Amino acid sequence: MSPRFEVVAAALLFSTGGAAIKTAAFSGMQVASIRSGIAAAALLFWMRGRVAWSWPALAIGVVYAATLTLFVTSTKLTTAANAIFLQSTAPLSIVILAPLLLGERFRSRDLVFLAAVGAGLGLCFAGRPEATATAPDPATGNLLGVICSLTWALTLMGLRWGQRYGERTGISAVIVGNAMACAVGGPFLVPLPSASAGEWLTMAYLGLFQIAAAYIFLTSAVAHLPALDVSLLLLLEPVLNPIWTWLVRGEEPGIWALVGGAIIVIATAGKAIYDSRTPTVAPKSTKTY
Repeated sequence: MSPRFEVVAAALLFSTGGAAIKTAAFSGMQVASIRSGIAAAALLFWMRGRVAWSWPALAIGVVYAATLTLFVTSTKLTTAANAIFLQSTAPLSIVILAPLLLGERFRSRDLVFLAAVGAGLGLCFAGRPEATATAPDPATGNLLGVICSLTWALTLMGLRWGQRYGERTGISAVIVGNAMACAVGGPFLVPLPSASAGEWLTMAYLGLFQIAAAYIFLTSAVAHLPALDVSLLLLLEPVLNPIWTWLVRGEEPGIWALVGGAIIVIATAGKAIYDSRTPTVAPKSTKTY
């Protein structure tokens, strides 16, 4: 599978998070802890002990743990559309920070895609919904979403930077971050809520597929693509996330969110098609997992 298709596969799995996180039985911190605990265990099994315990993995893990917790709590408090669209402003932070932190230059044509993304995101916020049963505190949720966008940008750049210390550094950082997020949310697990078998299966899905499987794809791809390219392809997630949430939870994102999402899809698809015809110079793979 090509690196770009690996990122798309990760985005599809990520996009199911909004609907699953909105399960009623668990609080935001409980979802974050259980989801990450399952994901960490699954990824440890996948790696079969070949985890690269190192200070780069620890450093990336810290910002990634913050992203995991912030995204879940943001999604619990505001609409899935607002939470994911706010997180998706990460490319704007990457444009500013990647040259400073990674020494990567963005291409002038990337500005066209970023302008389209900015227009789409702006439309998504043209009409903000009031508090509802599935979005009880939009203002706080939106604030957490803004902070999450910064930690997500740092995570993407960190995964790219970590490849310099070995390709297993990225997946190891994901394991470390999930373990940290699980530990941070641990105190909120007592007492455990009374949940149905379906809700526990939802937690298992979040950990095994929405996190673990998605990051197996993503950490494989970031070794071969610039951080900005990865973040732009991942914008498929915010388009699909509110659609799944609407279908499963009945949470309506609003007409402007749908129009903005359509613009993002077109811009992302255009970039993917254009870049697929332009060979990317990538370092030789040293994948050992």
